[in-house]
Amino acid sequence: MSDRVDISGLSVDRALYDLVEEISAGTGVKPPAFWQSLAQIVDELGPQNADLLQQRDQLQAQIDDWHKANPGPVQRDPYQAFLREIGYLVAEPDPFEVTTDNVDDEIAVIAGPQLVVPVDNARYALNAANARWYSLYDALYGTNIILEVDGCKKTAKYNPVRGQQVIRYARDFLDQAVPLATGSHAYAVRYKVVSGKLVVVMGDGKQTELGWRECFVGYRGDPEQPSAVLLRHNNLHIELLIGEGFFIGQGDLANIYDINLESAVTTIMDCEDSVSAVDAADKVRVYRHWFGLMKGDLAATVKRGKETIERSLNPDPEFIGPDGSAFTLPGRSLMLVRNVGTHM
Repeated sequence: MSDRVDISGLSVDRALYDLVEEISAGTGVKPPAFWQSLAQIVDELGPQNADLLQQRDQLQAQIDDWHKANPGPVQRDPYQAFLREIGYLVAEPDPFEVTTDNVDDEIAVIAGPQLVVPVDNARYALNAANARWYSLYDALYGTNIILEVDGCKKTAKYNPVRGQQVIRYARDFLDQAVPLATGSHAYAVRYKVVSGKLVVVMGDGKQTELGWRECFVGYRGDPEQPSAVLLRHNNLHIELLIGEGFFIGQGDLANIYDINLESAVTTIMDCEDSVSAVDAADKVRVYRHWFGLMKGDLAATVKRGKETIERSLNPDPEFIGPDGSAFTLPGRSLMLVRNVGTHM
C-alpha cells in the first residue's frame, strides 16, 4: 500500500502531498490552506459528481437498450425523439451574447494551428510549446511537399538541388503572403530598413518596398544589414533569418538561410485524452510537468545515437520596431490544460 498523509479529512498520496509542498512555494498559498479548501470542494461537489455519474450511467443504459431493440440503420427522427424523451437532448436556448475580458490574442484574434500533446511526456510537451515558431525550410526539405524527382532526392547529406527547390518554393510563398510593390522576392539580393520602412534591393540594383507596408513589423541587428526581418500576414509572423556566415545563406542571393513561420499558436497540454492521468503517480507526473511549463524550466534529455541533447523552452524573440522601439514576441504556444473529467 502506498504511503499516505491524512490532512483536512483527506487521505493523500505522499508523492502528491510532497508535490503540493513544492508547488506552493512562491504562490502565497500555504499547503494547509490548500488542502482545507480542497477538502471543502470535495465535500460540496463530491455528491454532485456522484449524482452526475449515476445519471450518465442511466442514460447510457437507456441508449444501449434502444439500440438492442432497434437493430440496423438508425432512423434519424425516431432516434432524436427518443434522445429528447430521456433528456439526452434538450431544447436549444434563446440566442444570447457573452462578453469576456482579457482574452489572449491567440484565442481572440489569431487564427492558427492548435496542438494537443500528452503532458506526461516532457519531450512531447516541450516540442509542442516550442512549435510556436517552425522553420519553413525544414518543413519543405524534410517532407514530400518538394517531390523527390529531377535530382531532388532527400539524402543524409545536404542535397543542394533539393535545397534550391526549397528556396524557390519559399520565395513563391513570400510573393503570395507579403508581395513586393514591384518584382519578386526571388530576385531580391538585400533587405534593409530605411526610415522605418523595409527596402528591398533587387538584382538589377533597383529598390522596391512591400506592396503592403504594414506587413513590415520589425527587425534585428543593423538596419543596413539586419540579421532578421519580421513580417506579418493575417496576424501571423514571418521571420527572415539573414547571414552570409551560414551555409545555406551563402548560396542564397539575399543571404537568407532560413524562414521561420509562426505556427502552432496554442497547445492543449492534455491530462485526459492522449493520456489518462487517473492515479497518484500519473497525476504527480502531469502536474510536475505542467508546473515546469508554467515556471519555464521544464527540460528533457534526448539521445540521438552518441549525442545527448537537452530540450528546454524557447525564449521570447526580441526585435526592433519600425519606430525604433524594442519589443518581444511569444516564443512559445499559448498553453492550455485539459484536466481529467469526472467520468474517468
